Amino acid sequence: MMKPGAGPDVEEMRFSRLKAAYSSGGRRPADVVREVYRRIAARGEDGVWIHLESEDKLHARAQDLEARRADAGELPLYGVPFAVKDNIDVAGVPTTAACPEYAYTPDESAPCVNLLLEAGAIFIGKTNLDQFALGLVGVRSPYGVARNPFHPDYIPGGSSSGSAVAVAAGLVSFALGTDTAGSGRVPAGFNNIVGLKPSRGLVSARGVVPACRTLDCVSVFALEASDALCALDAMAAPDEDPYSRALPAGASLEMGDISPEGLKTGVPMAGQRDFLGDDEAQSAYERGIERISEMGAVVQEVNFSPFFEAAKLLYGGPWMAERLAAIEEFIGAKPEALHPVTRELIAGAARYSAVDAFRAFYRLEELKQEARIAWEDIDFMMIPTTPTIYKIEEVNADSVALNAYLGMYTNFVNLLDLCAVAVPNGFYANGLPIGMTLLAPAFREGFLCAAAEAFLAGAG
Repeated sequence: MMKPGAGPDVEEMRFSRLKAAYSSGGRRPADVVREVYRRIAARGEDGVWIHLESEDKLHARAQDLEARRADAGELPLYGVPFAVKDNIDVAGVPTTAACPEYAYTPDESAPCVNLLLEAGAIFIGKTNLDQFALGLVGVRSPYGVARNPFHPDYIPGGSSSGSAVAVAAGLVSFALGTDTAGSGRVPAGFNNIVGLKPSRGLVSARGVVPACRTLDCVSVFALEASDALCALDAMAAPDEDPYSRALPAGASLEMGDISPEGLKTGVPMAGQRDFLGDDEAQSAYERGIERISEMGAVVQEVNFSPFFEAAKLLYGGPWMAERLAAIEEFIGAKPEALHPVTRELIAGAARYSAVDAFRAFYRLEELKQEARIAWEDIDFMMIPTTPTIYKIEEVNADSVALNAYLGMYTNFVNLLDLCAVAVPNGFYANGLPIGMTLLAPAFREGFLCAAAEAFLAGAG
């Protein structure tokens, strides 16, 4: 199986490794807390963290878990350290959304965080992000740029930059991100880890600073698809959030054993595969297709035009106005508090009218019908996570255009009500990771994660 993360020590953070160590008595949660703090200190000022819990507080949490060790079998995330993107509420910890003047301290945690704590996980801290989760690059933050562990000159991806790097660097076992346009998949691709974007509403978005309320998803970064699915299983529960959805009857988050043999895998038609001239990324994608084919899957080309057109709707239509609606009062009162690019993009959304919105809604419904045709004869799709990757200096010089390119294969997923899992798919010659994303219709996360693990196992 292709090794995730950025080094050999990362392996120790897999759920299975921790569970085995705890079961054997070789490690205790307190040992893991000490190791996490050692690793964080060793990386120094890496732009990952906006808030870290005190070591004393985490040791108290570890001791509480150790006192409940007899119940560990009932705690699926017993002693597993995790991080939370800083647009998700944790009680008593400031939520900044990477905008210090916006910060507030919630009395209650988001339901997703509470459920993880109830499952035995250990909260380590809040992570950096593109301000107000607007961006796929990871550089739009007053807290700096989370350092890509594979090459510091390159972007970490966003908006969930800190969460992805925390997992890739082995600082935590998993981390929460959010994913509206690709924020839980693009950073996974750039950091050689798994990024699971669940179906809309499967995890409550209550307690999350809204980006686009109709599309926002809480996502999971992990080292394995099975780890991400385990965290998702702990969080998946309907609640009072009006956009929350229950897992439908007959659907399951069980992964099971799946062989690619006989499965039908959709890929964009050859003439529709755009890598913006990045030959290495294109070659890696083609090798990924060859690999799944050699494993027995039936590869079928699909017309990707409706998917690409839906992707363009996200930033060229009313969903940008929805981002303005989320923070309109704040940006009206303190426009100078926003990152310049964030301010430019959100303020520009005021130009969209109600007529524009309805026209976009009508076109989206048409595109949904066209896209359904592609799903009639396939089990899942395999697409590039991004067409390419950029250096930090390149993005700083042309942030809006390059950011838009990165969403080519991600922006449509929530609009078309799909679930997705981004996985490693090789490396550039300079050592940077290249990602692949698997897609399926909503509520097929268990199947999709099983297919992802089979694909990774086939990498040798």
